[in-house]
Amino acid sequence: MKRWLKFLAWLFGTFLLLAVAASFHPMVRNVYRAINPSQSYNSEAPQIPELSKPAILVFSKTNGFRHDSAIEKGMEALRVIASQRGWSLFHTENGAVFEPDILPGFQVVLWHNSSGAPLSQKQRRALRDWIEQGGGFVGVHASVDGSHADWEWYAEELLGTRFIGHTMGPQFQKATLRIEQHENPATRHLDATWEHVEEWYSFDSSVRGTEGVEVLATVDEATYSPRLKILWSDTDISMGDHPALWTKLVGQGRAFFSVLGHDGASYESQEHRSVLEGAIEWVGQLNAREQPEAAQTQKEMETLQ
Repeated sequence: MKRWLKFLAWLFGTFLLLAVAASFHPMVRNVYRAINPSQSYNSEAPQIPELSKPAILVFSKTNGFRHDSAIEKGMEALRVIASQRGWSLFHTENGAVFEPDILPGFQVVLWHNSSGAPLSQKQRRALRDWIEQGGGFVGVHASVDGSHADWEWYAEELLGTRFIGHTMGPQFQKATLRIEQHENPATRHLDATWEHVEEWYSFDSSVRGTEGVEVLATVDEATYSPRLKILWSDTDISMGDHPALWTKLVGQGRAFFSVLGHDGASYESQEHRSVLEGAIEWVGQLNAREQPEAAQTQKEMETLQ
């Protein structure tokens, strides 16, 4: 009994120490948020500038672990892509943007490393309805992790699988992606194989064979070590068939998911940028030759609320 009390006291003390340290150091704060996600939800919608179509909404709110470098560098890449393609882009971390009267103004919603259950129940319902009625959704890296597990529709119907862990020991590893489908705009510019350094995610099952799913690329587990090693724990998180890029039809809508994008440097890769560009094009059903309705400055379109 005394041993258990000592253990509980140690556990409480460690948690308290993490909570205090989190207010001082970004990395510790990230670890603390991963263990104890915030339950902060926005209630007042951001001011949306007038946007030409097609319009892309990029959402990067993090109630859980925050990928600071990835969000920053990823936004730089997305702004370049939007500018080159003539797409409007609005970036926000305000979850109140997910309202029934706001979402129809966008053709695509891209969750850029959003984590920690960032939406209220009302906001979840608005996003779900928008997707099922024909919206296009892209989920990048942390947007497919376990911090969204309590939203059953998101995990079961939209994502189609559940996160079980990522590589640790080492965390980042070079692995080979094998491209299975070159007709999708996200993968049409890629070679048959692509070497990429990543924090590789694993899931409880492959999405292959799930209704509405098409696997575009898998990661070859023979080219890296799919293990989760923390202190004395060493867990095999291999999947065998291991999708890394896939699409899913949900109602009348389209979704695209990518495990890539933990580190900011990955967004400097032309291959990765082509995946993001093609994913937006596919889910939004945006013709490659489509031109914006009216010219707007990028500064006006990229207001961060």
